[in-house]
Amino acid sequence: MATVIEMPKLSDTMTVGTLVNWLKNEGDEVTIGDALAEVETDKATMELECFEEGVLLKQLASAGDEVAVGTAIAAVGEKGEEFDPSSVKSPDKAEGEKPKEDDKEEDKEQDKEEKSKPKKDSDTKKPEPSSSEGKAEAKESTDAAKADSDSKKEESSTGPRRKISPLARKLAEEKGVSLEGLKGTGPGGRVVKADVLAAAERGDSAPASSDSPATGAQSFPVMEGGAIAEEEKIKVSSMRGTIARRLLESKTQIPHFYLEIEVDAAPLLKLRADLNASLTQLPPEKGGAKLSVNDFIMKASAEALRRVPLANCSWGGDHIQQHADAHVSFAVAIDDGLITPVIKKAQNKSLRQISAEVKSLARKARDKKLKPDEFTGGTFCVSNLGMFGISRFSAIINPPNAAILAVGGTRKVPVVNEKNEIVPGDRISLTLSCDHRVVDGAVGAQFLQALQELIENPALMLV
Repeated sequence: MATVIEMPKLSDTMTVGTLVNWLKNEGDEVTIGDALAEVETDKATMELECFEEGVLLKQLASAGDEVAVGTAIAAVGEKGEEFDPSSVKSPDKAEGEKPKEDDKEEDKEQDKEEKSKPKKDSDTKKPEPSSSEGKAEAKESTDAAKADSDSKKEESSTGPRRKISPLARKLAEEKGVSLEGLKGTGPGGRVVKADVLAAAERGDSAPASSDSPATGAQSFPVMEGGAIAEEEKIKVSSMRGTIARRLLESKTQIPHFYLEIEVDAAPLLKLRADLNASLTQLPPEKGGAKLSVNDFIMKASAEALRRVPLANCSWGGDHIQQHADAHVSFAVAIDDGLITPVIKKAQNKSLRQISAEVKSLARKARDKKLKPDEFTGGTFCVSNLGMFGISRFSAIINPPNAAILAVGGTRKVPVVNEKNEIVPGDRISLTLSCDHRVVDGAVGAQFLQALQELIENPALMLV
């Protein structure tokens, strides 16, 4: 008896998942623990593990499909066993497996279109208008029917009228598929949805619009006066949708306030240069590494939370949750948006350990290989845009955290030293966004003061 594999809930907020690609083909033998497919959730791309032994009899979803949690995506059974896909309700079957359903969908769309068209005079016998208002309405109806007749005459003069379902026409517009010359496989040669999808797969594109400039055999982008990108609707991924929902909730439900401080970065930059001069000469297995400014900020944040634990809390509705450890997360930009890997118990880790974990987690984040426990459970967050040349900014709190630190880039600026002399200096702007339900102004200020002391005396992070 075949066992149906359903889309599991791979994260606490997941409702749908995108099947990125299959790792096993139909007919392949599978065992418990094998990776069947890669699934993109609202957080990351993860492998779908098999919990059955046997043969992959049928794939019920295709690569690229969005599948709701609990929907059947595959069937596993014994070798040679017959499996009937129609026995499983799956909205994501391939188009070729349900031509009858497609025809019904096309017919429904055709009926809607026909009902929406104005009826001709011959179809309905209209009563004679008895007033000036009725005459006006009758004239308007007659004009509409005449326009419809003229349109059909124009079509017949240019050639036989193409049979194209409304659904196919709409899909062709969305995917940029040319209907001209497209052979239909529907009843009477009608172009249906499956024909458009097949053309899109082949890469048949729609001809350029008449108002675009003729460029000959080869088309080149217009450098002046042209569009900056193709006009299109970009599908929202599960991750982008989750980001949008959570940050909207954060900004509208959490009372943010902001504290900013500018710190002397020269001591940190000097220590970093001295350490890297030695560490980069060593092989990785002997402790070789290259420390970044962000590594120092992460370590300093963990130490500052140790000194000011009230900044390491969360709002619990009827209570404030004090966290025992500083689980410091950091923002990583990826194609679909942003994700925050977490350095667990960062207060107990050395600068070199934090640096190694940051690099490893950032790489896994960009490859969408993070496990759920690697991007959940953070108690404080660091967002650094200094590498993009941003001097200062304010970040939105990532709930359930009560604070997030925004780090700007290091800048060379004129400063006044102890002798009241104007000299060149290195400065970093740090902005702390706080949840005022949890962190008061005094607590936020104490945290920034502790952070400033650690950055301006970086040797304290090494002991």
